[in-house]
Amino acid sequence: MIIDYLDPSAPSDVSADLCIVGAGPAGIAIAHAFIGTSTTVCLIEGGGLSGEDRSQSLYEGSSAGDLPLDAGTSRMRVFGGSCTLWGGGCIPLADSDFEAREWVPDSGWPLRYVDLAPWYERAREFCRIDPSYGFGPGAFDGPPPRRPLDLDPDTLANFVFARSPIMFGDTYRDSLRSAANITVLLHANLMELEAGDGARSVTAARIGSLDGRRGHVRARHYVLAAGGIENARILLLSDSVAPAGLGNDRDLVGRYFMDHPSGRIGSVVSDEPDTLSRPYERTIGKIRAPLSAEIGLTFDAQRRHRSLNARVHPFAVEGQVPHGIRALRDVRAALRSPRRQDEATLLEARLCAALQNGPDSTMVTVQQSLAISAVRLGLHLGDVVKAVAQKVADRPTVRSDRVELVGFFEQAPQRDSRITLGDDRDALGLRRVRIDWRLNDLDRHTWHTTTVLAGERLAAACGGRFEPAPWTRGGADPEVHGTAHHIGTTRMADDPSQGVVDAQGKVHGVANLHVAGSSVFPTGGWAFPTFTVIALSLRLAEQLRVLLATGLA
Repeated sequence: MIIDYLDPSAPSDVSADLCIVGAGPAGIAIAHAFIGTSTTVCLIEGGGLSGEDRSQSLYEGSSAGDLPLDAGTSRMRVFGGSCTLWGGGCIPLADSDFEAREWVPDSGWPLRYVDLAPWYERAREFCRIDPSYGFGPGAFDGPPPRRPLDLDPDTLANFVFARSPIMFGDTYRDSLRSAANITVLLHANLMELEAGDGARSVTAARIGSLDGRRGHVRARHYVLAAGGIENARILLLSDSVAPAGLGNDRDLVGRYFMDHPSGRIGSVVSDEPDTLSRPYERTIGKIRAPLSAEIGLTFDAQRRHRSLNARVHPFAVEGQVPHGIRALRDVRAALRSPRRQDEATLLEARLCAALQNGPDSTMVTVQQSLAISAVRLGLHLGDVVKAVAQKVADRPTVRSDRVELVGFFEQAPQRDSRITLGDDRDALGLRRVRIDWRLNDLDRHTWHTTTVLAGERLAAACGGRFEPAPWTRGGADPEVHGTAHHIGTTRMADDPSQGVVDAQGKVHGVANLHVAGSSVFPTGGWAFPTFTVIALSLRLAEQLRVLLATGLA
């Protein structure tokens, strides 16, 4: 069932076998795995079924690092989590992403690809990806709709990713609502994990709503699945028994914060720019491609140049748009029904704008009236006829002016890049998050190396000329930004002095507390993290199922 904690008739206190904090993809995956079992589950979500400014404001915080990172717009507080805004990209990590690399301090997972392979299979099913698409370390099998370029195999490779067609909140809401053993609490904000003497176990999750209601969820076992920033914040806020925060005996909670920095590394000018960009477009016509290719550094190139992992995406930038095509676009825009501008729609639009990962557009569109646009369309109908012929031949309807190369980079784990608590408090009276996002020389070396290795090779592939962005040469402030892939703040390690959780995701020293999500990643590769998040979550759900069924938890 789904209960709104703002409803006065809802119980203040809930008891369950398992309490999961956060109804994003990780929390939903774990809860869904228990449907139909004898285990009772309470899934706590601070937001509602759609976005709300009041709930979203609880995510706001401060930034104090090498680059600004807005905690209030880089995640979404809603049932379904930040993946309410995701693009659906799914790809497993590569073998090399799990390995310790001697040139990358603090790298290496306590797991290998083979440990996650069966759970990636389950994740593919959960994400509703076509089962005919096989996969292996670092890529899906099967050709994308357009054949990628032949690249220098010693340096660059095409890595194929699959696209999930679902939004987790929409897809799994009804099954969780109808499950007799699942209780979803909306607008129930976790205020603290209360611990017993010695902070060796969690005794209750203290929750509250924005209208002043307070209560507890008591369970045998607890899972934090609230995202890479909030997982650390919750542990730090849980300080009634452990003054430094729960699970923070060794001052590791919140440390090693990483994202996937992204920025434009340069332009390719060519007589045939679409030769480079078309194979990597993620839509064919108006249809999202179920498989797409990305250009990435090979592991041999990373090792040879002692760099981190990275990928490069070519974005075509339109040249002059023919009058008829411009008029057709204006007619379609005028005929399109206006989207209802409710609070959720406006919030999603604001967050999507903040998370924009493509090159900035400088083109200004002037809205014409329908009548004027129709007249212009009639006068330039020949442009439309030509465009139809181009589309039938699978060619762009508007010639590209150039191709912008945008890099997406793995980040080096470093201890002083971290999440802490600030002095300001939110509407619940809880200390807001403070993000100290730091970069180091290995990050900068990777940006420069990727620019040099990819730029000239991709320009040659379309007979063009590469013009690197000035900042990539060094000596200027880096023109990169985050991509809302929050990684590493409760990192995984067998040794408690090296990580917050063990290889099973259990918090070191706390018997009944686990963490799910990308916060447990020791390193991030370049891969979109959600597919691995779900694989790890389903693996954790199975471990918890056994523990709860046998009475060991």
